[in-house]
Amino acid sequence: MTPVLIRRAAELDLVRIEDWYEGQRPGLGQEFRDTVDAAIKRIADNPLAYPEQYRGARRAVLRRFPYVIWYRALENFLIVLACVHGKRDPRAIRTRLR
Repeated sequence: MTPVLIRRAAELDLVRIEDWYEGQRPGLGQEFRDTVDAAIKRIADNPLAYPEQYRGARRAVLRRFPYVIWYRALENFLIVLACVHGKRDPRAIRTRLR
């Protein structure tokens, strides 16, 4: 398994989304976080499974929740760059992917 670093901005994305889901229904925020953790484990197990989308950044679509995890696979580790809604225009987050 490849070591994973999560950028502070990405962690803030996750906390904000988790809080929103928790406000919708108690326990749903934890379900979101569990889904994210499972996706990050899949990414760490096979970092090149998802195709490059923009300047070496790859994206993994979450199961059940309409969000995408953007990450970059480097030689010895992975960097999670952002977690954004799947309907968001990918061009809008390009500055965060640099």
